[in-house]
Amino acid sequence: MKNHLFFWLFLIVSMVPSFAQNWDWGGPMDPLQQKFTVLHYQLELEIFPATKSIQGKNTIQFQAFEKLDTIRLNLIDEYKVDQVLMNGQIVEFSHQDDILDIIPIDCTCDQVEVFYGGTTPIAENPPWTGGFTWELDLFDNHWMGLSSQGEGAKIFMPALDHPSSEAKNGVDLFFTVDKPYFVASNGRLLEKKESEKKITYHWSTDYSINNYNVNFTLGVFHEAKMDFESVSGEIIPMHVYVLQEDQAKAEALLEVLKISTETQEKYLGPFPFPNDKIAVVETPYLGMEHQTINAYGNNFQFVPMGQVQYDWLLHHELGHEWFGNKMSVGDWADMWIHEGFTAFADWLFYEAHGGSEAYFTQAASVLKSIPHSKPVVSPPNSTEKEAYHGEIYSKGAAVIHGLRGILGDEVFFPMLKAFISDDRFTYQNQVNTDDFIQFVESYTGQDQSGYLNFYLKTTSLPEVRVSKKGKTGFMVSLKGIDFTMPVEIKTSNGMEKITLGSSPVFVSSSSPIKVDPRGWLMWKEK
Repeated sequence: MKNHLFFWLFLIVSMVPSFAQNWDWGGPMDPLQQKFTVLHYQLELEIFPATKSIQGKNTIQFQAFEKLDTIRLNLIDEYKVDQVLMNGQIVEFSHQDDILDIIPIDCTCDQVEVFYGGTTPIAENPPWTGGFTWELDLFDNHWMGLSSQGEGAKIFMPALDHPSSEAKNGVDLFFTVDKPYFVASNGRLLEKKESEKKITYHWSTDYSINNYNVNFTLGVFHEAKMDFESVSGEIIPMHVYVLQEDQAKAEALLEVLKISTETQEKYLGPFPFPNDKIAVVETPYLGMEHQTINAYGNNFQFVPMGQVQYDWLLHHELGHEWFGNKMSVGDWADMWIHEGFTAFADWLFYEAHGGSEAYFTQAASVLKSIPHSKPVVSPPNSTEKEAYHGEIYSKGAAVIHGLRGILGDEVFFPMLKAFISDDRFTYQNQVNTDDFIQFVESYTGQDQSGYLNFYLKTTSLPEVRVSKKGKTGFMVSLKGIDFTMPVEIKTSNGMEKITLGSSPVFVSSSSPIKVDPRGWLMWKEK
């Protein structure tokens, strides 16, 4: 009797969805995983909302740098691996501690098929603590969203799960669901196959893609769409997918997406994935950047900005198509490049539609809120949890804002477009903080390493010291730095740009001066 009771208890517990653990990723790369690189994933899944589970396979195409004794992938233990094939033959594997080790056969094979499935991990606080979020819409239809920036792809598919590993040749994604469900995913929808009760959707992209950007959302959606004309001259499909209950809001959301895309293109250049689409899908959590299918859960909270409507969440996640998706970091230590540049691009929406006063008001509000408690750049080989904190957004954006003030708009904005367009740092190539510092110097001919290293890699602030000098001047210095930078000073003669450092500089003015009156820089007064 006890054995029977244990069996039924085990069965019941095994059917209850597991809540996401504190999975992390990044850090030093596993030596076994340094021996090969992933070229392509072909993920084929059937999704079962009633049991909150998935079942299927992932085909990993790879390139090995030497003969492999072990192909090491990552997949959480919550899933059961049923079988692994190479060249059509069953191969040995072990799966424990969220690691899938495959023993390859002696062949010239460049791919492996992993058959797996099970109950999905449930997100505790999406998207910050990610996983699967399963809800019901107002019509009692299933609605599922996936978020995995903090956990990586291992929570939904076997993968070489490290931020430096991107599928260089893109992904093909097949999702089978019961009618009438739709699955929104990355790339373009190439095919839809229907049987009596089920539908299979085939999405595909040829662009390189980071693991956490591979994504899919299930629901019964209303679609609104248009053709978007990029500044490049290309016509790109633009889609929004919203729940049926929100279909009356779809056209307004589409217009907000259009205006946001036009604004991002104004400052950052052409949309990075013209062969795919520009799209958002309504999700049961706030939002996340997922390449060409951004998650949107901000409840259509549009606010007026000048003559247009603004949605901060939509605009921020859209900005990641440039910084985060097109330009990615291989070490979470440099995660600020994803978030800081994107947050700065949020401020530029204020300038584009509310004018310079709105921009500087927003900048001042953010600068005032920065605690300066952690460096923006984390130590090398950081995990996501070590690197992720609020200042990679706020102070990261403030550093770029300050650089704009130092360089001036005539240099800064062309440099910004040039950086995000540089083949050395985009798509299949990745970037780090030192790459950016060196790029600024090579592009501008100015050494800004002192400024950038100081603000990005320390928590210190310079101290502004001003003292009266005679009847017609002041001595001004920035204590606590070992470099100089041009600073705007309002004098009786108007606005002047004067190079300041730790040594006092004489500033002529018959009236009291104001250092950095527009608020370009982070500093403290004595």
